[in-house]
Amino acid sequence: VQLQASGGGLVQAGGSLRLSCAASGRTFSSYAMGWFRQAPGKERDFVAAISWSGGNTYYADSVKGRFTISRDNVKNTVYLQTDSLKPEDTAEYFCAASGDGSYYYTAPIRSSEYVYWGQGTLVTVSS
Repeated sequence: VQLQASGGGLVQAGGSLRLSCAASGRTFSSYAMGWFRQAPGKERDFVAAISWSGGNTYYADSVKGRFTISRDNVKNTVYLQTDSLKPEDTAEYFCAASGDGSYYYTAPIRSSEYVYWGQGTLVTVSS
């Protein structure tokens, strides 16, 4: 599976961006998907995840109520809608696929449980 993230950019605080992650490969719909982010000089942190059924989603406390993860298994794409952005949301955002078909109802939140990673897309939020 190859993942291609896009949609990052420069936005003012309070603004929105929709990040997309397009996947190649026929098994995309069988994988849980996650978004992580890494700010300069910091570790990569969990942001959101979605089960491969799309029925269950998980969020970091810092983004709960502001970000929404969704997926379209026909288009092989996972999205991260980011609203009410804050300067502390500035980071490079990465999408990842679990590589394990067992996550029908759940999705992992630890980066170590993801096998496939895309390149990052940079989100910069100005104050």
